[in-house]
Amino acid sequence: FTVDLCRKQRRRLQLFSSASLPLPLPCSLCLASPTVPVCSAHKPTRVVAAMALKILLLLFELSCTWNILLAQQDSGYHPDCPVDLFFVLDTSESVALRVQPYGSLVDLVKKFTTNFVDKLQNWYYRCDQILEWNAGALHYSDVVKNIHPLSLMSRDEKAAMIRNVNNLNYIGKGTFTDCAIRDGAEHLLLGGSHHRENKYMVVVTDGHPIEGYKEPCGGLDSAASDAKNQGIKIFSVAITPDHLEARLNLIATGAKYRQNYTATPHNEVELNNTIDVILQTIHDEVEPVCCSFECQALRGLPGTPGDPGEKGSDGRRGPHGPIGSFGPLGRPGDVGPAGHPGMKGDKGERGLKGDRGHKGFKGGKGFLGKDGKDGQKGEAGFSGLPGCIGSPGYPGPLGLPGLKGDPGPFGNKGQKGEHGLDGEAGRPGAVGRPGDKGNPGPRGSNGDPGERGDDGPPGNDGEVGEPGPSGESGLPGPPGPRGVRGIKGDIGPEGQPGHEGPPGLSGVPGEAGRPGPRGFKGDMGRPGQEGTRGPRGPKGYPGDPGPMGEMGESGRPGNGTRGPTGLPGIPGKPGDSGSNGTRGFPGSKGDDGEPGDPGADNDVPGEKGRKGAKGYRGGEGEPGPSGPPGPPGPSECEILDIIKRMCSCCECKCGPIDLLFVVDSSESIGDQNFALAKQFIITVIDRLSRDEKIRFDGKESNVGVVQYSHAGTEELVSMMDPSINSLPELKVAIKNLKWIAGGTFTGTALDWSKTAFRGSITQARVALVLTDGRTDLLRDPKSLSSLCNEANVVSVGVSDIFRNDPASESLKQIACETSSAPGLSLQRDNFMELLEDTFLENVTQFICKEKKCPDYSCPIQFNVSTDITFLVDSSTSVGNKNFETTKIFVKRLAERFLDAKVKAGSSVRLAVIQYSKNQKIEVQFSNDYRETAERIDQMVFMNDATDVGAALSRVVANYQDNSRNAKKKVLLFTDGRSQGDLVHNIEQQAQAAKTANVDVYVIAVGDQVHEINLRALVAGKAIDYDIDHGARHLFRVKNYPTLLKGVFYQTISKQMSLN
Repeated sequence: FTVDLCRKQRRRLQLFSSASLPLPLPCSLCLASPTVPVCSAHKPTRVVAAMALKILLLLFELSCTWNILLAQQDSGYHPDCPVDLFFVLDTSESVALRVQPYGSLVDLVKKFTTNFVDKLQNWYYRCDQILEWNAGALHYSDVVKNIHPLSLMSRDEKAAMIRNVNNLNYIGKGTFTDCAIRDGAEHLLLGGSHHRENKYMVVVTDGHPIEGYKEPCGGLDSAASDAKNQGIKIFSVAITPDHLEARLNLIATGAKYRQNYTATPHNEVELNNTIDVILQTIHDEVEPVCCSFECQALRGLPGTPGDPGEKGSDGRRGPHGPIGSFGPLGRPGDVGPAGHPGMKGDKGERGLKGDRGHKGFKGGKGFLGKDGKDGQKGEAGFSGLPGCIGSPGYPGPLGLPGLKGDPGPFGNKGQKGEHGLDGEAGRPGAVGRPGDKGNPGPRGSNGDPGERGDDGPPGNDGEVGEPGPSGESGLPGPPGPRGVRGIKGDIGPEGQPGHEGPPGLSGVPGEAGRPGPRGFKGDMGRPGQEGTRGPRGPKGYPGDPGPMGEMGESGRPGNGTRGPTGLPGIPGKPGDSGSNGTRGFPGSKGDDGEPGDPGADNDVPGEKGRKGAKGYRGGEGEPGPSGPPGPPGPSECEILDIIKRMCSCCECKCGPIDLLFVVDSSESIGDQNFALAKQFIITVIDRLSRDEKIRFDGKESNVGVVQYSHAGTEELVSMMDPSINSLPELKVAIKNLKWIAGGTFTGTALDWSKTAFRGSITQARVALVLTDGRTDLLRDPKSLSSLCNEANVVSVGVSDIFRNDPASESLKQIACETSSAPGLSLQRDNFMELLEDTFLENVTQFICKEKKCPDYSCPIQFNVSTDITFLVDSSTSVGNKNFETTKIFVKRLAERFLDAKVKAGSSVRLAVIQYSKNQKIEVQFSNDYRETAERIDQMVFMNDATDVGAALSRVVANYQDNSRNAKKKVLLFTDGRSQGDLVHNIEQQAQAAKTANVDVYVIAVGDQVHEINLRALVAGKAIDYDIDHGARHLFRVKNYPTLLKGVFYQTISKQMSLN
């Protein structure tokens, strides 16, 4: 008691000296009371007690004075009510990169911590105790880093801690909350005050992740429970939005340590209110701990030793010790239980054909099945092959007689049916027993007349009654209302069979009802007795062809032997002479006789003789004249087009190709989403293998998958891996990829993925990047466009576990949208949409956009320099619409001519002239397609008369003005009609062009053409026409739209390119 009082006196002196207040009198508390309660085992006398009391007071005053002097010289500090507070801050990827700008949530967490530390003020209790703070902090991701050690919050320490919190940089990787709580608990238990009840921890986190994550320090539940068992009280403060409340409740010590605390509120007032509530909770809990005193009296003489007590309860669990050294290898354990069945494997390759099995024994005859419902009429099947005749089966045993069924309820009276077919006579029924006569019942009231009932069985003959008087005939009354249907009576005994009634008319067939749901298959009943033979039904539809029966076994060979040859028979008796035979038929014609002598001349003509027989075939005559020319056959380009459309092997094929998937495996993706991403990759590979016939074997085509999180976590599986020998093994390796759940360094992963393209087999390379688009741009040194010069890139952005939209700007940069070869950027709302059929089709189409197709373009080549002129008809008979069609056709030809392969030292030039009554040069000789196409688009329809001769003369003159050592060719659009030109004039112009070495080609449009003028234009003469020359220089089309169909432009350009 004396020591406690002196400690309190010394603390007061220190507080007053720090506050520059006058010192109180020493031991004023000790001298305030004249008597001090003293406990003694023996009661001394009053005098001795007074003397002893004076001596004790003197000693106590000297002791207090001495302690005061020691307190003034003691430099150490011993607070009497210390509270230890430790902050555990989450700076993982799910916090740092959740919202933009990245790191903004971490800044709010730091502001919450600094405001909290700034509010840590000493607190004075009425029990004359002062609460003083010891505080520290750490932050964590997949590693734990200390911010400030646990120390007394003096003015300098508080400023240092606030400065350290503001200077921290987030880690931005995985979330090891269990490790951080254990580390914080170790700081609290090994440092700070001696009061175990005054230790508090503030954990600031979002609670992620919750699924599929391996927590290396025993799990969150275990770490939080261990800290609570050591007496540490844990406040859980959320980082909103999208936090996991269940995980935060698991961390908190109780409901009042959670209370929806948040470190990232919308305003400053809410933030300070959260801090004040937590501080008030600590103040209220610490007061009863620090203000509990026990005043003990002086100790008496020691008593006799007591009996040893019972064993105490187990103490609280201590903190985790350091990791021990590796122990010796243990003995091999027992064989564990059988594991769960694994996932269904991929379909294996087809096995070899097995040996033919032994012929099985013939099975016994089955039970007679129940009659099924009539099925719907099926489509007529193909006639089957005739089966072999099977061996006759054994007769089955007779079935047991079935039990007689209960009589069914009476049905409603049906409509009168139509006259039915005569049925066969049924079997006579059994004669029933006559029923007992019942007692007569009381007469009931007369009921309304009911409907006429069915004919009943004939009753017994009654007694003859007395004839009654004949009454007057009354008027027929109105029909009464129909009576209420009576209660169904008990089933009476079976009556005698009635007389056979007249056959009823066949009823009107009812409408076919809807087919009911298929019932469950019932148990097989016992075979019933053979029923009566029913009427002959209509002929059924032909059934499906039955399976071919097995071929019967060959009969055993006979064992008979050939008998000996019999003896000759005895000759018979000669027969009687027969009667005279009938007259024979006339004989055949004899040979011609020798010619007779000539007779006398006779001028009278004889009768006309009969037509002689057909003579023998004469010798082969001389060949006749050649017939008219037949229609021209298909050109080379048309033949190639026919082959392209008819030949299935001419389809464009995708591959060989190198395909790389780059998959985000960071914490914001989530375990379930990562599993869906792996399923998406396997589905794309299967589609490419099945639909596009790509062979991923590491030789022809290669495929690989890179998963990544932060730097150094990249992992690659591909067909180039020596441990993977087939595509099914690659799928298994993809399924075995584990979620990393760390930070997001997409640029570093894309730069690392370049190694997957080294040593590629082909030039076709495609990379598909699957991510949510968020990446740590502040710390990732590599660019998101690292693959733009390596492959065609597809970026697929999917919303993360917080349901935030993908970062579209990052996805566009990944897909190289600003480069010369832009890729494709796609976005999905969730990972389930990756498996939709339309989305998979879009992805596979982009991957296979560079298909290799057979060359059926009918290429052309010029071996010498060539100048070609297009002479376009712009007259009224053409029309403006057809003129525009001609312009499109001319542009196609111009592109084909100027893009054609040209021999070294040669060139191709084009000119365009439109004509009507006059001529206009639209394009002078040029080899620039862009300029030529622009000039053609600017051509204006003339809409005037037609002068073909003048137009052809203008072409020859233009060649003379622009002469060079080159082939000269002109393509003329016309129907052969020319106003005012005779055939002779057109022949002269065509011959002049031929003299100038201008080769004329003509496209005749329409059915109403001037055939003579066309021949004159092509050959220079209309009469002596060269058919072969015309076939190579005259092209016919039905109308102007036909110019743009098929490969007609290829046919013309191919023919004009030949020398």
